[in-house]
Amino acid sequence: MKPGYLSLKERTAYRRLEDVVGCKWSAAVLAAIARGVTRPGQLERFIPGISTKVLNERLRKLLDYGLITRTEKPGRVLEVHYQLTPTGQKLSAILDQLRELDEEHARQVEAAREGAATDAPTLPGPGASPTLARPRKRPRS
Repeated sequence: MKPGYLSLKERTAYRRLEDVVGCKWSAAVLAAIARGVTRPGQLERFIPGISTKVLNERLRKLLDYGLITRTEKPGRVLEVHYQLTPTGQKLSAILDQLRELDEEHARQVEAAREGAATDAPTLPGPGASPTLARPRKRPRS
């Protein structure tokens, strides 16, 4: 394989991963199930803004990819529960690491912005410091 090129196998793996977690709701559904929210109604209440239709589509997709399992408990009212598979647990841990990396990076970016705002010289313009806006003339000798 040439440096700089992805093999077909690698591209296929990335496409599958993007298909599963590329949706804005999949990671949220996995995270909720990892936190013990296992019933469809609970998931819908736990994840703000998700519709029943989208939740069902995401659950189906996660089931198809083997990241979650579905268990039905018969009774007067059928109880449905979802659990992470071992692969789903691994992916959930990776997504948690990505979230932590994002939070750390966001703090670094914010600190850099704050530092740049206090260290940067004022540029000419409205409200600019007169000493920076107009260079002082040197007296002729």
